[in-house]
Amino acid sequence: MAELVFFTGTMDCGKSTLALQTNHNHAARGRQGVIYTRFDRAGEARVSSRLGLEVPAREVRDDTDLWDDVTALRISGRNVDYIVCDEAQFYSPEQIEQLARLVDEMGIDVFAFGITADFRTRLFPGSARLLELADRVEVLQVQSLCWCGARATHNARTVDGVMVTEGEQVVVGDTSDEGVIAYEVLCRRHHMRKMTAAAARAAALSADVLPLGMTASDLEACAIPETMREKLLKASSQR
Repeated sequence: MAELVFFTGTMDCGKSTLALQTNHNHAARGRQGVIYTRFDRAGEARVSSRLGLEVPAREVRDDTDLWDDVTALRISGRNVDYIVCDEAQFYSPEQIEQLARLVDEMGIDVFAFGITADFRTRLFPGSARLLELADRVEVLQVQSLCWCGARATHNARTVDGVMVTEGEQVVVGDTSDEGVIAYEVLCRRHHMRKMTAAAARAAALSADVLPLGMTASDLEACAIPETMREKLLKASSQR
């Protein structure tokens, strides 16, 4: 029986790698599939992994109707047994509903891969709809790590090295009018305190004051030498 399966996790946990492996496994058994993506790091109409793997894909745009697209492929004589959807968080709720319809009415397996929440800890609309409609939700077992070594649970956006929690939901990491935009993964504690790897390094370089919002427990979680940690705690107690 066909299923709509949502594979999710933070950045750097291997979602695109698993998407490519899923496609390979099904194709190796003679099944014919279609790969979709949106806003991949390698550019338009590509699915790429940080391990260096990359394959062509069909780019999903705002006006893409996935039901119509797959129907057209079948009418042209191409069989479609399964669909791999990478970066599914960027799909619209309507496009997720189209994927569910393909499962229910055409018997096509759909494997969707994406991040659940954005840098503000808010659900992406596409991911929210997947959570509502998927037959199964699988959290990837490969864990991303925060700079402190704890399991990363949240995605953070930085502009010129400073973490931000406001702005457009979808901004691909690049240099823009706002500055240099980048992303990293953090544990909940450090995401809520806006303590990125760069901020932690800055804290380790200064023995005069504790960075705003840092406590003794924060320092214990940081990769800071014991002698420096003692100096920071001593300086904090003297203020």
